[in-house]
Amino acid sequence: MPYEWPPLVPGDSDEIARRVAAVLEEAWQRLADKQRAVIVRFADNPRTPYTVATLEEFKQAIRTFRQRVDQEARQFVERQLPHLYAAGAQAAAETLGVTFTWTTFHRDALQSLAADSYVDFLRRSQEAERMANQFYRAVREAARREVPLLAAGNMTAKQAAKNLADRLAAEHKLTHVIYRNGARVPVRAWAEAATLTKSAVAYNAGTLNRTRQAGVTTVEVFDGADCGWTTHQDPDKANRTVRTVEEAAEWPISHPRCRRGFGPRPDTMGRPGPGL
Repeated sequence: MPYEWPPLVPGDSDEIARRVAAVLEEAWQRLADKQRAVIVRFADNPRTPYTVATLEEFKQAIRTFRQRVDQEARQFVERQLPHLYAAGAQAAAETLGVTFTWTTFHRDALQSLAADSYVDFLRRSQEAERMANQFYRAVREAARREVPLLAAGNMTAKQAAKNLADRLAAEHKLTHVIYRNGARVPVRAWAEAATLTKSAVAYNAGTLNRTRQAGVTTVEVFDGADCGWTTHQDPDKANRTVRTVEEAAEWPISHPRCRRGFGPRPDTMGRPGPGL
């Protein structure tokens, strides 16, 4: 996506992450509120036009959530990523005693990073949308197939409708995003983690690219004492080790909310690693 230069004024990484998370949580809460309204209407009378209207309001809330995710993702990659990339590149430049400017090399790198971050951010939200759409389709299908049979047996139509509504609510909970691997994550948590992750990657990309541009091939890793190289549990501990720029670019972070950083080490080029 195109940029205006210089980049727009950004904010503190933690503050930005909290704001993005709060905005998306609020949009998701409206979606959950609309779901509860659908359940109440359905239990009262599945055939009433009010039930259909409330269901369509729920559908609109899904679209609103998608729009807010898109809006927040665009603002994040247009404002925050350039700032963080430049901050990382400037830190590397100061260490090496050189300068940093937005050359074509860095603009192209940022363009690629922004595109990947934007797509990944939207991909993370798709599971939330998928769950909401499943509920929408389930209610529509229940109204079409099951409502005509509600009075069957010894149960009153009112009680049968309530039972059906309770079942829909139990099977389609929107309290958490449930990923395909079974992990249950609140919307605020995944939004904040995604934003912090992309922030760390952008900063480190700036550091590594300016280091590479200067002809330096090794960096020192700054990380939590217990943080592993490829995952937090990796026995190959990352902190204070020396890695090649290529290795660091492959693992700019090892887990969500990772605070990993790098520093150029021109004095270690050609010497064995990771620890020196």
